[in-house]
Amino acid sequence: MVETMAKQAVQANGICKSYKGFFTKATMVLKNISLEIDEGEIFGLLGPNGSGKTTLISIFSTLIYPELGSLRILGLDGQKDRDQIRKLINISTAKPNFPWSLTVKENLRHYGMLYGLYGSGLARIVSDQIDAFELNDFQDMKFEDLSTGLKQRLSLAKAMLNSPRLLFLDEPTTGLDPDISLKTRLLIQRIHKEQNISVLLSTHYMPEAEMLCDRIAFLRKGEIVALDTPQNLKNHLGLGEKVIVQFLGQVDTAEIEKVPGVLSVSSVPGKAEITIDRNADSLDRIVKLFARAKILDISIKEPDLEDVFIELAR
Repeated sequence: MVETMAKQAVQANGICKSYKGFFTKATMVLKNISLEIDEGEIFGLLGPNGSGKTTLISIFSTLIYPELGSLRILGLDGQKDRDQIRKLINISTAKPNFPWSLTVKENLRHYGMLYGLYGSGLARIVSDQIDAFELNDFQDMKFEDLSTGLKQRLSLAKAMLNSPRLLFLDEPTTGLDPDISLKTRLLIQRIHKEQNISVLLSTHYMPEAEMLCDRIAFLRKGEIVALDTPQNLKNHLGLGEKVIVQFLGQVDTAEIEKVPGVLSVSSVPGKAEITIDRNADSLDRIVKLFARAKILDISIKEPDLEDVFIELAR
């Protein structure tokens, strides 16, 4: 393994990329992308389909080159040191496509040999990955007979064969059932904790980003429009907490709107949804305005990344 003294897993500055069709002019898909990803963190690329997430991961994993900008991966030059970088990274993508006629075990041996493993060392690593990803009961099944969830587990197991220091996950739970998606996310958490590796994850699923990522960059039309921790993204957008009040009787919503810290009010008979600034001491004043009504229930919902997504995608 090549050792470097890098403090950042990724250092990108001014990355640009465009694609040109046969009969169309070039379309810019990445515009001046600059970011640093620390070693040991799970970093998320969040954005709608077509925002440039997969293209950016393809550049960071040395599969394609940017037209402009500089790139260092684990302290190595993204173009000059491509062969060294590829020994230190791996990737798992949505909808993995392995040799269909090979079994789980045969596929892992096949890719292990491509990574330069052989003999007893290869056998041990393949066995370890089969155990780690709970594939023992399926190791003799052909790839074409595996469920979507098992194919994704095999893809993750393949990606760990070379003990990467940086793992790229491109929408790893796309197309999976909710329960399998959760198991996959827990598996990614375990890999990160046990192996102490850096992870760059692209997704358009809010729960996935919020559950896994230390920091998130939100991409829209090829540009980074926000970069921070999930909590700070929610705070900086001023989305506020939602106070949901169910009641009997009448309440003057116009008076609620005048309370300092109230961002918005929407109501239907018997229910009011009030968005408040988390830093304002407004809840007590709001409750007092329900004095002429009978409050049946009050609940408070913090903003989540779904709210951030909607706000930034406008």
